[in-house]
Amino acid sequence: MSVSIDLVNALKRSLRAQGLTYRELAQRMRLSEAAVKRMFSRRAMSLLRVEQICEVLGLGLAELGAEAGRGREPMARLERAQEQALVDDPALMLAMFLSINRWRQEDVMAHFAFTLPQWTGLLARLDRLGMIELQPGNRVRPLTARNFRWLTDGPMERHFRTTLLGDYFADPFDGEQDRLLLLSGSLSPDGVAQIQQRLDDVAREFDGLLARDASLPAAERTGVSLVLAQKPWLLRLFEPYRRQL
Repeated sequence: MSVSIDLVNALKRSLRAQGLTYRELAQRMRLSEAAVKRMFSRRAMSLLRVEQICEVLGLGLAELGAEAGRGREPMARLERAQEQALVDDPALMLAMFLSINRWRQEDVMAHFAFTLPQWTGLLARLDRLGMIELQPGNRVRPLTARNFRWLTDGPMERHFRTTLLGDYFADPFDGEQDRLLLLSGSLSPDGVAQIQQRLDDVAREFDGLLARDASLPAAERTGVSLVLAQKPWLLRLFEPYRRQL
């Protein structure tokens, strides 16, 4: 019984970390909200239901088991000081990226020019900062939610806008794995809300694919970054033509 309770509690924490309500979970599982609430309140559900919920959350069963054993809320966001530490040290930022994407130490050593003492030192710093839990053999357990988000207008978001954005868009998006869509138009408030929901859905799907592929060797994975954005906006070059009201 204790194992099932721990798993259900881990599912609850993961739902909160991703901002999913029971109603939204029920819609994605094609169940009634009452049925979902009943499963969680009774802390009793079949393995099939657990797998279905994990699929919605983008979690593997092994990852859920690790979360159940940890027994604490994963971080949905980093603190400002944690973000600043990553911005200040590109090597530390890379170590965080590799850690949350489940890179094995042998893959890191094969693909990056870190010595073992350097890699160990970076992991130790991430551990002291509270972003990972460093285990024997330099195995890593991330302490963030898989889909953690950067602080709005925090150190990392500002660093991306001022430094990384130009690098991201510097080269043409003409490769087989590239895609760039530049869309604009006028929508009603309801239309804007629907697009926002779709962006959230794409982000969750991306997180789910990360979870699915996390166990693959590094050589079988490609680093991918998505920039999902939406806001009321008019090109600055149009400003001279805007009528002042």
